[in-house]
Amino acid sequence: MTRILLLGCRGQVGWELQRALAPLGELHAWDRSLADLSEPEALLQGVAQLAPQVIVNAAAYTAVDRAESEPALAQRINAEAPARLARWCAQASATLVHYSSDYVFDGSGDTARDESAATGPLSEYGRSKLAGEEAIRASHARHLILRTSWVYAARGGNFAKTMLRLAAEREQLRVVADQIGAPTGAELLADCTAQTLPQLLHQAQLSGTYHLCAAGETNWAEYARFVIGTAQAQDRTLRCREVLGIPSSDYPTPARRPLNSRLDCRRFTTTFGLHLPPWQQGVRRMLEEVLQ
Repeated sequence: MTRILLLGCRGQVGWELQRALAPLGELHAWDRSLADLSEPEALLQGVAQLAPQVIVNAAAYTAVDRAESEPALAQRINAEAPARLARWCAQASATLVHYSSDYVFDGSGDTARDESAATGPLSEYGRSKLAGEEAIRASHARHLILRTSWVYAARGGNFAKTMLRLAAEREQLRVVADQIGAPTGAELLADCTAQTLPQLLHQAQLSGTYHLCAAGETNWAEYARFVIGTAQAQDRTLRCREVLGIPSSDYPTPARRPLNSRLDCRRFTTTFGLHLPPWQQGVRRMLEEVLQ
């Protein structure tokens, strides 16, 4: 039986991965108390003792704005720790699954980027994620790097929940409208990981970097309108009557966000024979759970 180590099991993606990976083997789900990526040496000692055949790394430093003032910590968690894991996997003939981000790109243009597109992160968070990717590829370990965008889950905080709270308090919301991407559910990422991992274990040539996000595209203002409209259709009483789209320049943040987060996922769908549903489908399912 395949021994699988899941890191970051209490995060949004990690929580869903516990469910999705359980049928694939002997699953060991570790949270930060057992696997702190900010302490790579201690982490590797635990990994070596367990000796998994597969490591699924769903742990990460995700505080995008705080990373601007904590670049060393972001690098340690998002780059140095994955690099250590990848080198261990290469030596142990194990497989590493790792999640990355649209933030490795500069967000220019208006077309979807494929895996061969030039990177150019705008933020410390993006630079740390790119450094992690590069270290994994350089290790020559069998790996699956899944770049995704705008991740959400019913568990924990997310954009939709914030919009619902604000819509209950205010008649007008001002939401950024010039950043384009695809909201992608943690559930979708977990299910796709579970579907692709067996193929990767049997076909080493599938090792590599893939884009994985829900189909379609939207902006944050349209996303907010969809969330509010869905809630109102389910008889949720909200004060909000208008979502006003604004430019990113009207909502400054410590870290710059890419304006174009479109990812071309055709390599993933073609290679693994999977269909990616429209983003609205996943968001609607999440809202059904949140609005209960």
